[in-house]
Amino acid sequence: MTGLPDELPPDFRAFHQLHRGAYIHRAEVYLGNRADAEEAVDEAFEQLARSWARVLTMENPAAYAWKVMKHRAIDVARARKRGPCLVDNATFETAALRDAIDPIAMLEESLNLYQAIKKLPERQQDVVILLHCRGYTVAQTATHLGITEAGVRSTARYARRRLQQLLETSEGSNADDLAH
Repeated sequence: MTGLPDELPPDFRAFHQLHRGAYIHRAEVYLGNRADAEEAVDEAFEQLARSWARVLTMENPAAYAWKVMKHRAIDVARARKRGPCLVDNATFETAALRDAIDPIAMLEESLNLYQAIKKLPERQQDVVILLHCRGYTVAQTATHLGITEAGVRSTARYARRRLQQLLETSEGSNADDLAH
């Protein structure tokens, strides 16, 4: 659905243009590759287009559309008999690895971080991935998730605290493993 038919309403076309990139970024983190992400996102937009008039009557169309996209990504993963790929692809996309003095240590830190992100509640994962892994602003993240900027900041704050706890626990168990 990258080339939209002309008969679609202008507001749908604008919504598509505004959100498609972020949806693909999030689906790509989940699915592990761009082609599957584009397929999932296109299926989501096809579903949204079919019920666009009803979507517009919802209290929060952006939040609903985000959920539709995530469900389509899950469907694509299931169809390919795969689970989420967060650790598999996001770790190796870390730009810092290319410039790291000790890339092995940086890779280990990255793996620990992405393992911790996987343990966050879904909303916190979404915020962390869009804000920190994909570089969206607070305003952009709020727009794509259909929540307020204050909601994004609050969720990010809770996610950082939880990540810190998870990483400290992980470091403690790694130290214990080395001691034995």
